[in-house]
Amino acid sequence: MTATPHGSPARYGRVLLKLSGEALLGSRQYGVDPLMVRDIAAQVAAGREGGVQVAIVVGGGNIFRGLAASAAGMDRATGDYMGMLATVMNGLALQDGLEQAGCPTRVMSAIAMNEICEPYIRRRAVRHLEKGRVVVLVAGTGNPYFTTDTAATLRAVELSAEVILKATRVDGVYDADPETHPDATRFSEIDYTAVLSRRLQALDATAVSLAMDNGMPIVVFDMTQPGNITRAVAGERIGTLIRSGDDE
Repeated sequence: MTATPHGSPARYGRVLLKLSGEALLGSRQYGVDPLMVRDIAAQVAAGREGGVQVAIVVGGGNIFRGLAASAAGMDRATGDYMGMLATVMNGLALQDGLEQAGCPTRVMSAIAMNEICEPYIRRRAVRHLEKGRVVVLVAGTGNPYFTTDTAATLRAVELSAEVILKATRVDGVYDADPETHPDATRFSEIDYTAVLSRRLQALDATAVSLAMDNGMPIVVFDMTQPGNITRAVAGERIGTLIRSGDDE
């Protein structure tokens, strides 16, 4: 097994890192903070040094949210397509940061836009990963009404990733919202069915169901802690692991 930069064995061979659009905000209220992109890219590069193949699905909430636009009266499908285009902008920003960090990177889109990125083709994406390139997957699933959480789970299954690493602003899955319930308890590990039945807001129900049907584990962790993305990619146990109780 390949050694990580910290000398410990890498637990994963291929991972799917899910980043929200808000992850790129940094200290800004809107858009992309180049310093935050640079930090994320450096952490991904450090994790990749251990031989881990990394695919990334990025959201677009820092620029546009289709669901919020729909709530304000916009057609839901139109809003979702606009949100998909926002993820493309974020993907290009990540590509720039990753390549400046020394990682060869390909952006692959579920919506064809050949002048700026490749169309998503599963076999081509796998080949890029096998060649050591970071693959940034944008435009969600290419369909409205599906979140980027669902897109991340779909791509993880398609690409035979070993785990989904969901980077958030909280340090795992809680039994209640820790921001409004200071006494909320964090799970170190939880079953898919418990996440669904208790309606825990770790990620959307469609994504959890798809992960459960395909035995795809999910790690929810706090990306605001320095170095946590690198730790997650390298397989260190942080945050909350969501998987089947039968996998014990």
